[in-house]
Amino acid sequence: MAFIDAHREILKKELDDIRQAGIFKEERIICAPQSSEIEVIFPVGSKEKRVINMCANNYLGLSSHPEVVDAARKGLDHRGYGMSSVRFICGTQDIHKQLEAKLTEFLGTEDTILFPSCMDANCGVFEAVLNEQDIMIADRLVHASIVDGMRLAKAEQDTYKHSDMDHLEKKLELHKDRRLRVIITDGNFSMDGDLAKLDEIVALAEKYNALVFVDDSHASGFIGKTGRGTHEHCGVMGKIDILTTTLGKAMGGASGGCVSGRREIVEMCRQKARPYLFSNTIAPVVVEGALAVLNLISRSTERRDKLEKNTEFWRKGLTEAGFIIKEGETAIVPVMLFNAKLSQDFAKDLFEEGIYAVGFFFPVVPKGQARIRTQLSAAHESHHLEKALAAFTKVGKKYEILHKTKQEIIDRYGQ
Repeated sequence: MAFIDAHREILKKELDDIRQAGIFKEERIICAPQSSEIEVIFPVGSKEKRVINMCANNYLGLSSHPEVVDAARKGLDHRGYGMSSVRFICGTQDIHKQLEAKLTEFLGTEDTILFPSCMDANCGVFEAVLNEQDIMIADRLVHASIVDGMRLAKAEQDTYKHSDMDHLEKKLELHKDRRLRVIITDGNFSMDGDLAKLDEIVALAEKYNALVFVDDSHASGFIGKTGRGTHEHCGVMGKIDILTTTLGKAMGGASGGCVSGRREIVEMCRQKARPYLFSNTIAPVVVEGALAVLNLISRSTERRDKLEKNTEFWRKGLTEAGFIIKEGETAIVPVMLFNAKLSQDFAKDLFEEGIYAVGFFFPVVPKGQARIRTQLSAAHESHHLEKALAAFTKVGKKYEILHKTKQEIIDRYGQ
């Protein structure tokens, strides 16, 4: 047998080191539909506990909405469980084309192509569109899936400092002789919750004849006046060349993603993007559910408006309690702890208080930037947020981090 005891011991030691450092990742077992309150088993083997969920991507509270569930059920009845094929062979149903058309209309683009996930979209688009004559210039805090997609492309890679437009312009000037220049950014940065300066990015792209790529996974459905995304918020709808997003967060929370944008770019993905060509199509139940989500959020902004109010309450409450949070205006609100073990211990104590939130640390975030990433939902009611705020404050007092500076927390717990 190739996997000999020596191999096993190497990996066991690495895992033991992670446990000893207090940063071993343990899964929480959820025994209920995704909602503002969920039944969770943690640690494994313990009894179920009802807790308030403060860390889901269920921004609009649609993951278990009756209309979405009913649409998915009808999709199962009318179109079957799965496609058993990729799109270009026998994996395209009429509802897949309907969803692509609906997404194109909603996002304000020219065309859209579905992928099994947004990670697949990000891993497919660059290789399909770019070659060795091109340059990709990415914000240094782009999502890991974008980084992986860039690695697969033959184009050269470069970066600019996070949201630093002067640095971006210097890079555009440096690479002005390339065949294609692509500025790459998240719309809403998933770990920090701040928005890209898309209006300034588009202006620079127009000045230097560059393309703009935006991953709007943490914005589609709730950022912008009508929830179209960061490009709506920044007033640049129709000016984003490549927009990727997911159906797995605000848009129902199931799975699936897309590339939306210039029709020629979408067509190149249809011809050459490997995750599209070699992965099964999104299941019909997900497609029908996503269509129902688009109908829901297109007829009213009630849910995004409620989310906005919840976010304002939460940000104000945490700040007044004395926590250090990342500045911003979105439903992603990181509570900064700076120490990996502290983030784990803090999360465990929150769970004891009936609050489900997870500590994030390297390599998910940079070293010394550990945090509890909280995320608001339209499904949260006032009593949920008030209880969660009381729990955060109680645990914060226990660890003596309230009304402390970053350096004071680091001096106490280390980085």
